Amino acid sequence: MDEKTRHERGLTQRRKVLGDAHVERSAAARTDFNSEFQDIITRYAWGEIWTRPHYDQRTRRILVIGTTMALDKWEEFRLHVRAALTEGGFSSDDIKEIILQQMIYCGVPAANHAFREAGEIIAELKKAC
Repeated sequence: MDEKTRHERGLTQRRKVLGDAHVERSAAARTDFNSEFQDIITRYAWGEIWTRPHYDQRTRRILVIGTTMALDKWEEFRLHVRAALTEGGFSSDDIKEIILQQMIYCGVPAANHAFREAGEIIAELKKAC
């Protein structure tokens, strides 16, 4: 696959997972400084990894939410929890179960923080409905 096709495939997948609004905000925030980074993650994270056939999108979302929680990457955690709830068909119970599963391996402080972060997103989305 050529790089242009990989980029187009990645952009499509990125929109599917994170939603058009997020991708448009990322495009608007693109600068000369971060342009190459944005291109690389679109081609490889989204066009190569997220489109691999072995795991379905739901499984990949669970892995990312759990991993970002484990690594204390709260901005990415929030992004992927929001996307799972709005674009991925996840319920608040699905998010709760991911956090509880990860609590055993990541610790109670990480779970406490994850519940706070996810709870804010869930409340915000309920308010918007």
